[in-house]
Amino acid sequence: MRQVKLFKGVEAEIGSLESEVNSWIRESQVDVVGVRGNIAPQSTGGPSTGQRFTPSDILIIVEYETSSP
Repeated sequence: MRQVKLFKGVEAEIGSLESEVNSWIRESQVDVVGVRGNIAPQSTGGPSTGQRFTPSDILIIVEYETSSP
């Protein structure tokens, strides 16, 4: 049966998001069918943050196959 697992993170912490996805794949021992991702458009950070743009949200979708229904 095909299922999906969603992961959400921010652009500034992409390394930890990558580690989270890879750890889940290893620990779950599932057969990954595909991985897709999307990054939200950047918005301005404003003067209070001191940044020109705030980190964008990142969505990772892992499609996997499992033997149990």
